[in-house]
Amino acid sequence: MFRRIRKFGVAVLALSILLSSAASAIARENQTKYPLNIVSAGFATKLPAKPLRIISLSPSATEILFAIKAGPQVLAVDDNSNYPANAPRSALSGFAPNLEAIVALNPDFVILNKDSAKSDAIHKSLTNLGIPVMMEAAARNLSDVYREITEIGRAVDQQAKARNLIHTMKKRIATVIKTSKRIKSQSFFHELDNTLYTATSKTFIGNVYRDLGLINVADSASGADSSGYPQLSAEYLIQSNPEIIFLADAQYGESVSTVKARPGWQSIAAVKNVRIIELPADIPSRWGPRIVDFYELVAKSIK
Repeated sequence: MFRRIRKFGVAVLALSILLSSAASAIARENQTKYPLNIVSAGFATKLPAKPLRIISLSPSATEILFAIKAGPQVLAVDDNSNYPANAPRSALSGFAPNLEAIVALNPDFVILNKDSAKSDAIHKSLTNLGIPVMMEAAARNLSDVYREITEIGRAVDQQAKARNLIHTMKKRIATVIKTSKRIKSQSFFHELDNTLYTATSKTFIGNVYRDLGLINVADSASGADSSGYPQLSAEYLIQSNPEIIFLADAQYGESVSTVKARPGWQSIAAVKNVRIIELPADIPSRWGPRIVDFYELVAKSIK
């Protein structure tokens, strides 16, 4: 009897050691090994150690950092990073970064958008000062979004949380798309501003609508293929007769009532049937985790 108990105890101990070793191996696999070489948006840099004083000069990157629980590592964010509410917002500009202002905060890692003013020069100057910089390119599709989440997660040693976030996003988006496929396809117009600039299906914004089976009236507009963000005429829109209008400029005063008051627009199906959707600020234009909210919002609007 004693021998059987002893053998059982040895077996349990061996299993415990095996499980502990496996857990340790997984933990090591999830940890970023520094120094780390980063290549992003065509720019290379090296992180000597896990960053603990991060400056994000991109609202999308800020949302990603906090979504993967790297918030405690963030020192400051730019003046347009208004989500989440507890992000350490500062006077730093993401559109026109100021080198001296960035350096004065003594960061150990900076995320900078490639399209910001003088981004190449800022990247070079910070690198020469020994401050690692990740250059961020605007996402064109969901694959780019997932790639950026993965890159940031690896850079800030939050790889497991980045993978979990991507898994959750993919699952939620797949559910929305599956549901939307049961709905009859409808035409729409996405308004960026009241001068009638819009986005075609080739853009990041347009991809969302396309995934949900909607027909973008801007796709067949003259000049749409060359830029992805054509300016339409009121005449073209009236003739195209979209069934739904999405207002990305609602935060700037455009609304159901202002659209109804536009000359000649009363004949448009979306106006006649009052299918004018005032979109919340920021969500449609950011390629962070809240892009899932945009999918869900649009899907709800087309039912």
